Amino acid sequence: MKKVINLMKIIIATIKSWNIKNFFVLKNKFNEIDFFLIDNKEKLTKEYIKKINPDYLFFPHWSWKIPEEIYKNYKCIVFHMTDLPFGKGGSPLQNLIIKGIKQTKISAIDVSKELDSGNIYIKKDLDISIGSAEEIFIKASRIIFFEMIPYIIKNNPTPKKQVGKEVIFKRRKPNESNILNQKKLDLEKLYDFIRMLDAKNYPLAFIKLENLKIEFSEIHIKNNKLVGRFEVVEDE
Repeated sequence: MKKVINLMKIIIATIKSWNIKNFFVLKNKFNEIDFFLIDNKEKLTKEYIKKINPDYLFFPHWSWKIPEEIYKNYKCIVFHMTDLPFGKGGSPLQNLIIKGIKQTKISAIDVSKELDSGNIYIKKDLDISIGSAEEIFIKASRIIFFEMIPYIIKNNPTPKKQVGKEVIFKRRKPNESNILNQKKLDLEKLYDFIRMLDAKNYPLAFIKLENLKIEFSEIHIKNNKLVGRFEVVEDE
């Protein structure tokens, strides 16, 4: 009679293309683990989770509320791009960059009722000093999928309470991407402002000219000048 081996089961919920790509790379590295992908919010249901009965649910770059009946009954871990409890709240990357912060951490925390307040499993350093928002998200994804998630599933660490002064970030609004609303700009600050908004499905930095909008992306500093891409569109 063959011995039945119960494999560890892991669910990863994400919609970002770079995370989905890394999901399949991670899956191929761990043949002894069953991985399941949730790539839309409608699939995150109590019934579906119960059917799989996972050991962990990981939520890299997840933008929706996680139902209480899920996070109270399963180990649910989110990844936040600040050194918690500093930087709780929305738009963490943009808020960090606009404050002039060049180095941060990715915090892996328990999902809790209070936003970004769960116990911490692990933190990893992240350099945000250069690159577009999308390039930074891709860099963070590699850290999450190939360092943080493997560490957690191999070591099953006990999460610890957050320690330090709490600082809350506010989620940015699309109209805050208007360059003309910024004060005391110089080359470096303008570079940071444009790059921090440069990612798929994010409101690009822009300038309005009557019924036209000029959107900026792919920015870099060259010979003490800013060089990049702009597009002119009719403002809706």
